[in-house]
Amino acid sequence: MTLTSNQRDDIRTFAGVFDRICDNIARAVHGKPEIIRLSVTCLIARGHLLIEDVPGVGKTSLAKALARSVAADFGRVQFTPDLLPSDVLGTSVWNQHDGSFEFRPGPVFTQLLLGDEINRASPKTQSALLEAMAEGQATVDGASYALRQPFMVIATQNPLEHHGTFPLPESQLDRFLMKLSIGYPDRPAELAMLADDDHEPVVGSLRPVATADDIVAMARAASKVHVAPQLAGYLVDLAEASRSTPSLALGVSPRATLGLLGAARVWAAAAGREFVTPDDIKTLAVPVLAHRVVVGTDTRLGGAPAEEAVLELLRTTPVPD
Repeated sequence: MTLTSNQRDDIRTFAGVFDRICDNIARAVHGKPEIIRLSVTCLIARGHLLIEDVPGVGKTSLAKALARSVAADFGRVQFTPDLLPSDVLGTSVWNQHDGSFEFRPGPVFTQLLLGDEINRASPKTQSALLEAMAEGQATVDGASYALRQPFMVIATQNPLEHHGTFPLPESQLDRFLMKLSIGYPDRPAELAMLADDDHEPVVGSLRPVATADDIVAMARAASKVHVAPQLAGYLVDLAEASRSTPSLALGVSPRATLGLLGAARVWAAAAGREFVTPDDIKTLAVPVLAHRVVVGTDTRLGGAPAEEAVLELLRTTPVPD
């Protein structure tokens, strides 16, 4: 595939806007440039993000800063065991004045939804997000309502507290394009945080450097990034290897392969390139694939995490010339 001159200009513009968004977020989230770039990639690739980390490392700040940087409407839901699906999607209320039911939308009707501690909600409430995440719409009382684009869910969960939680099933995990862990900041980044008079005003003072329409246009431009047939074959080889290796009880789904392809296109465009390389796929493989595979019993007992299993796939699958 040969790109036109206009499409090449789109890619150059793409890289500039992408960098501006990342730099703006970095004003509020110190010392995490890779996490920021992955989060922005996830948004542009029309994906959803699961952040698993301990409290206080900046999960909420990252979500707020991302929404503010692209002028997206921001909503937040604190998931608890007594939360109902209607608390997320909305409900129909009887209007006595005209004798009809009136739909009152829930917090899912936003553009960037932060779901705090999603694994504390019941499976029924968790599943209320599935349709919204997969199809960009919500169905309430038999009526479907389209969600505004771009639409992204950033869900968080604490890896240490398991009491009173409901682990996300594989079907729900597969709806998340990426799973990230922010981690503790390094010394210079933490010193920079201490130098701020107050961190919250930094997030609140961020001004948009792009618009929601820009994100939609960037997603459209990224879809034009070239993927060579040999590289598409490499993606399929990785998927097939995950499904046949003894170390994994469950390999990656076709949805995961498509997600990795879409994320790689965005990653390449952010680097100013018109084509995807094997390194793009290798860089994104762990955040896109690790949460979608299930490690076999023997491997799990040996202490090898899913991330290591994905890295082993990358080491043993031949890269095309």
